[in-house]
Amino acid sequence: MMMIKATRDAILRPLQTVAGIVERRHTLPILANVLVRKQGEEVSFLATDIEIQVRTVASLGAGRDDAAITVNARKLIDILRSLPDVEVGISLASKKLTIAAGKSRFALQTLGPEEFPTVAASDAVAASFTMPQKQLRHLFSMVHFAMAQQDIRYYLNGLLFVVDGNQARVVATDGHRLAYCACAIEAELGKQEVIIPRKTVTELQRLLADSDEPVSIDIAQNQIRLRFGEVELLSKLVEGKFPDYQRVIPQGYRKAIVLDRETWGGALSRASILTSEKFKGVRFTLTPGALKVQTTNAEQEEAVEELDVDYSGDALDIGFNVTYLLDVLGNLKTERVRVEFGDANSSALISVPGDDGFKYVVMPMRI
Repeated sequence: MMMIKATRDAILRPLQTVAGIVERRHTLPILANVLVRKQGEEVSFLATDIEIQVRTVASLGAGRDDAAITVNARKLIDILRSLPDVEVGISLASKKLTIAAGKSRFALQTLGPEEFPTVAASDAVAASFTMPQKQLRHLFSMVHFAMAQQDIRYYLNGLLFVVDGNQARVVATDGHRLAYCACAIEAELGKQEVIIPRKTVTELQRLLADSDEPVSIDIAQNQIRLRFGEVELLSKLVEGKFPDYQRVIPQGYRKAIVLDRETWGGALSRASILTSEKFKGVRFTLTPGALKVQTTNAEQEEAVEELDVDYSGDALDIGFNVTYLLDVLGNLKTERVRVEFGDANSSALISVPGDDGFKYVVMPMRI
């Protein structure tokens, strides 16, 4: 029974859209599969890892019968990738899925769709709104690098997403640094705060287009649903209380300098060559007119960089993890960055001159 007939790329595209979340090693073998469902000309592809579910549809159907089956996602993608971009026919007979193209033929084992654990969209929606895809993608890109990785404080392994009135805010922290980004949205919403898991954020960064096309977002108590283009993504939320980010962002600092992002980034990456593997410390000495950047390591090697700055305040000697600074500089696209300091034991605040929407806080380090 013929299910799909189309060019290789037309089939590969929707498959790759959903297959990003498929785990290679899983306790449930069926989770390595993708659910393919044909209804008339419309073919839907669905993948899940129980926490996240991605579904997309495409007009690829062939033959009159409707059908549904699950098949190993990785094998199907690898077979399609290895074929030239020719017409491909995919058919189902006696629990085997056959892929035929030119003189090539492959038969894959399948499992029934009734065994596939799909996630239902929650009815109890607390907030619904839309925003351009590129706006949401921008929010994620400005903070994602500050998310924790496998922290026992599981609520840090994700990103805080806040909607309040006509503003959307995202915050990520690993306890050593914190990134915050906000933008206006065309909505008027009651305040909602949810924590989106790290894997969902990474997947959305891959799937969202850099376009003005809308993404519609529904926030429920334990789930977020995003729909854009032909894609629907459902994700569980992380339970737990996210740290109070407003208390972490410093205010009223007196020592402030504005630096050229590329110049400062260059000085830091050169200095970082001589930091020790484990201890990524860089030392700043701020004096009127100059910022000195120094690193040393266990072999008593040393790097010194000096930058001219417009500064006339008190001198300051402070240390930071250079990786945390390079992360944010590599992520920003602006020409200049503003850096504000308190004393030698206070966090630094990095922002963009003339833009209130982005803030990055980094804790000091004893050197």
